Amino acid sequence: MLKKNYARRAALVVSLAAGIGLTGAAGAQATPAGPGVSGVILWQKTVGKTDYIMREITIPAHQGTGWHYHNGTLYAVVKHGTLTHYDDDCKVDGRYRQGAYLTEPSGADHVHIGRNEGSTDVVLDVLYVDPAGSPLSVDAPSPGCGIE
Repeated sequence: MLKKNYARRAALVVSLAAGIGLTGAAGAQATPAGPGVSGVILWQKTVGKTDYIMREITIPAHQGTGWHYHNGTLYAVVKHGTLTHYDDDCKVDGRYRQGAYLTEPSGADHVHIGRNEGSTDVVLDVLYVDPAGSPLSVDAPSPGCGIE
């Protein structure tokens, strides 16, 4: 479930992370999603038992991220397009346009999918704050509502 009241917190975390100069290896990593959905790691750093990973995700028109959840908290800003976000009840729990911030909480009880229902790419800058060594996301079964 996304909560819009996290917008300021997400903006602050993304800004602080960029401001303190976290740097690391860059690379590409595909998501278990629709055709053409891609992610590029911009930087990553492990501090203690926490991984901080900044990633740019591109979701082409009419594609989605696949149903999944995260082991840590995710903070994102929409750089381009409009992201439609569904919870595991198959209800829209947010539509985020360019410039909007969103947060995804951690845990298997927060299964969701992000979809691009528009005609141009959605581009997201995402900060993952995960337990060290965790995957960026964990695939989850579709709840059977026809949203993929």
